[in-house]
This record gives sequence, structure tokens and C-alpha cells, in this order.
Amino acid sequence: MKRIFMLMGLSVMLCHTSCQSNKETKEEETEYLVTNPVVKDTVINKDYVCQIRSIQHIELRALEKGYLQKIYVDEGQAVKKGQLLFQIMPNLYQADLQKAQAEAEFAEIEYKNTKALADKNVVAPNELAMAKAKLDKAKAEMALNQVHLQFTEIRAPFDGIIDRFHVRQGSLVDEGDLLTTLSDNSKMWVYYNVPEAEYLDYKTQVKKDSTITVNLLMANNKIFSQPGIVSTIEADFDNETGNIPFRATFPNPDGLLRYGETGNIRMSIPHKNAMLIPQKTTFEVLDKKYVFVIDKDNRVKSREIKIAAELPHIFIIKSGLSTGDKVLLEGLRLVRENEKIKYKLEKPEKVLSNLGLYAE
Repeated sequence: MKRIFMLMGLSVMLCHTSCQSNKETKEEETEYLVTNPVVKDTVINKDYVCQIRSIQHIELRALEKGYLQKIYVDEGQAVKKGQLLFQIMPNLYQADLQKAQAEAEFAEIEYKNTKALADKNVVAPNELAMAKAKLDKAKAEMALNQVHLQFTEIRAPFDGIIDRFHVRQGSLVDEGDLLTTLSDNSKMWVYYNVPEAEYLDYKTQVKKDSTITVNLLMANNKIFSQPGIVSTIEADFDNETGNIPFRATFPNPDGLLRYGETGNIRMSIPHKNAMLIPQKTTFEVLDKKYVFVIDKDNRVKSREIKIAAELPHIFIIKSGLSTGDKVLLEGLRLVRENEKIKYKLEKPEKVLSNLGLYAE
């Protein structure tokens, strides 16, 4: 019986040893893919929520009190500079102008008569001066009434598009009442806010006085056909948000963009000589990013890295790697620290091209 137990124990040991040996052989035979970081000039696209404004957008208000006698345009209509838009009943102002013209004519006759007498030394020079002053006052009153009459006509100060009306024909309007708004949409100003860190990265990558071109992603998720130029950056950061406002100017030849639209500005930020690795080569421990690097003895070593920026499926490395490092590409969950492995080196260009990298 004792001999039987010894034979059974020996069989179990042999079986266990055989299984362990097979397992180790299997692990040793597993071949992992590794790759190297690659350095390329790369462009990162950043999207920022924006507000679209006309280069000119003004309120048209009544300059005189009276009944709105006539509306010559319609809502949404394109108008030309100087075109008559609204007419406030001018009767009272016409009467005032006629009265002022009559007084000016009377004052001019008085002045001429007084001047004729002054030339013959019949009247004193002071009387001539008083007659001249009376004439000048009458002419000023006439000019003022002429201006008031002109104010009954509301004309377009520039080419643009009429917005909705706030009054209707026949309405009694007071001085300063809002009639409508007028927008010049030939060019559009698009405002967006850039965080401080991204502003600093951007300014260090872009040459001084160079033209900054951006694109507009419209609300229908399509890119606007015309590129925009960043024409101004405000001087100060917003202390509450940590952002700085940018303004881009877009030509709008077809009038597609309108005042008040929304969308996203797509800004391309160049990164010269950026070191790139696939995102899938990394793993995270306590909010820190790591990769597995294969050392000269073919052993797996974890290494912390710093990320400078992110692309689809790609990380731009700030520190922690060099181009000669061999980084584990697949099987991160199957290996252990200091484990010796067999690997196959995949060219980084091939790896990145399969990830849909956008780089130059």
C-alpha cells in the first residue's frame, strides 16, 4: 500500500512538472509587438465654441416724433447705402421749415436795406451789424428746421440686411424709438476664448507677425467654405475664466453666415519635431501615464511619461522617452515587471499609419 502511494505521488509530481514546463515554454514562445517613438512635424486641431457677429450691426431709431407714414423695405431685405427705409410724417417739420425760410428772406431784405443806408452814412454801423446778426440767426433757424425735416427720413447708413421691424406703418413713434436693426454681413467677426495654457503653447509655436488662419465648423457640422484670419487678440486675460478672447474675420460672399449664429472655431496648432506614440501603448496608475519599455536584456520595465498634447489615437510626448526606446505595443495586461519576453519590432511609421494619424 505504501508503495502504491509513493507511485501516485511521483505521478502527480511528474504531471505538475510537465504542465509547468509546458506553460513556461508557451510563455517563452509568445512573441509581443513593440515599436519605437517617432519624431514628426505635427498639427493639432483644437475646437473652440464661438459667437458669430457682423462687422457692422446697428440699431435704427427714430430721430423725430411722429406717425410712421411709410415703410419702404421688408424684413430680411438687402438694402444699399443711402436707400430710404422709413418715412415719419413730415408735415409739421415742412411747415416749420417754410416759416424759417420766410423769416430768413425777411431778415435778408432788412439787411440789404440797412446796408444800403449804411453805405450812404444814413444809419450807424451798429444797426448794420444788428441786421447782419438777425440774418445769420434766421439762416441758422432755417438750417436747423431743414435738419429736422431730413430726420423724418430714415436711410441706410451702409449696405446691409434689414432685421425684423419693431413698429408697423401708422405707429406713433417717439424720438429714440427702435425701428429695426441693420447688419453688414459682407464680412463676419467670430469671437472665441482660448485658455491661457493653450494660448502660451500657440504663441510659442507661431512666428511673430505671421498670419493665423482658422476654419469655422458650422452648426450643421460642416466646415465653412471660406477660411478666416485671426485679426486681433485682446490684451488681457479674464481672471475668472483664465481665457483670452480671439477674433477671426471671415469673408461672407454668399451671405450664408448671419449675425447671432453659433459654431466652433477650428484652430490648427503646429508642433515641430513632436515625439509620437500610440495611445494604446500607455497605461495609467494614480493619474500618471506609463509605458512598458524593453531593455537591452529583453526585460519589461515600466517608465513614467509626460504628455504634451493629444491627437486621435496618438500622444505627443513631452518627456520620458527617446527615439531609440522599444515600447510594448500590445499585450500590456499579459506581461509583468522585469519579465523577459520575445518580441517583434514593428516600424513606427507603419504602426502610426494604421491609427489614422494626421501629421505632416
